[in-house]
Amino acid sequence: MTLAFGGAFAVAAIVLSTLVFPFWHLIREDVYEEVVILNNDDGICYVETADIVPKQIKDCTKKAGDVVTIKFGKDLAWATIEP
Repeated sequence: MTLAFGGAFAVAAIVLSTLVFPFWHLIREDVYEEVVILNNDDGICYVETADIVPKQIKDCTKKAGDVVTIKFGKDLAWATIEP
């Protein structure tokens, strides 16, 4: 009985990990884009990107209108400024 339960558990884990929730969905592609800072609100900058998802950049020292290159994960709402 224990062997059958363990086997069923293993099969269920394999099916869930490969079909329902693939691991590669956790790893997002990094996107680099040159953008204009729209607003700096007390160290949090806001930019608009080509994927139409507004991005937030924390600890930002840039001013509105500055052009910077940012790095963000595909479809995520936060980014970092690249040096």
